[in-house]
Amino acid sequence: MSAPAVRTRRRRRMVLLVYLVTELLMYFAIAFLFFFLIFFVNQILLVAEDILKKRVPVGDVAVLIIYSLPFIIAQSAPFATLVGFLVCLGRLVTDNEMLIFRASGHSYALLLAPVLTLGILISLASFGVNDYLLPIATTAYQNLYRRILLSNPGVELESHSIKRTNDSTLVIGDVTNTEVSDLIFFDVGTDNAQRVIVAGETSVTQARDRSVLMQLNMEDAVVILFKSDDRESYDMITSQAVRMNIFNSTIFPSASMMNPREYVSVDLYKKIEEMRQSPETNPLELNIYEMEFHKKFSLPFGSFFFALLALPLAIIFGSHNGQTIGFVLGIIICVFYWAMLILGQTFASRNGFNGVVSMWLPDALVGAAGLLCYTGLRRK
Repeated sequence: MSAPAVRTRRRRRMVLLVYLVTELLMYFAIAFLFFFLIFFVNQILLVAEDILKKRVPVGDVAVLIIYSLPFIIAQSAPFATLVGFLVCLGRLVTDNEMLIFRASGHSYALLLAPVLTLGILISLASFGVNDYLLPIATTAYQNLYRRILLSNPGVELESHSIKRTNDSTLVIGDVTNTEVSDLIFFDVGTDNAQRVIVAGETSVTQARDRSVLMQLNMEDAVVILFKSDDRESYDMITSQAVRMNIFNSTIFPSASMMNPREYVSVDLYKKIEEMRQSPETNPLELNIYEMEFHKKFSLPFGSFFFALLALPLAIIFGSHNGQTIGFVLGIIICVFYWAMLILGQTFASRNGFNGVVSMWLPDALVGAAGLLCYTGLRRK
């Protein structure tokens, strides 16, 4: 082949690659906006509605939602990669543009290169948000929520609910503003004696001491004291009024016990190494920290594995109405991926299931499926 012909072929290949990358980015942006709105609305329903009904200033609620944006962005990017790439590549297959590309003598490997490159770039950008912005936003969110509770302690109490703190349990009846009816309090004293306090009417007030989150003013309270190893004997005390302080430490962890989401990956790794060397470390707590550490990588780099899966799936299923098929197929896969991620986190945090496996298993399955589909495609 002559030199001019080689240059012409290279220019055509470059034009095709630029066209493909432009289309992939456009559809990714549309899909990202779609998932961003879904997670954003979900965050409003989970946070704003619950807090607004407790008469928290709208400005504080808006700031809380802003602090949630890094989490929403990190969650949206992988799913947008799969759905956006599937819809884009499916359209190319349906419009026979993929056929023209192949008829021009180009292989699937040439298509796979820009797809995987974009998947890596999206993963790196998502990792930056997940590892840097998310810890900052999480810390700011917790601090603001703490200030909201200190100014309005009734936010923490919900009607007909059970509130578990570090060392006690509250069973809550009807809540109207700062008035609570049918409140039951369970805790265990330093001598392992169990205490139960029952009150018909309780008012919640803000305490003067900054270390106290809220003060419970119980009227006509009944206090029952007994030991777990001797349930037949107990003491019962009746009182017209009982004042009980709920300290910040019972709701919020101490400063030395940061939420693992508040660490960047380097600091979280150092914390995990310290926990491994300490004989007093709780294995379940260590497993949670390891899970959060690997989640910082597995979730953002899910974009790469989804990109690997998107190309062969679009070619296999995109011959007829590829955009619709790609969208539906992408949503189904996203739901299964999200379900595996949530179940993995639940089993790891509650049952001690390996946190590393629970975070990387969804990516491993997606990656294996992508490799199998691509291998089968090349053999045709």
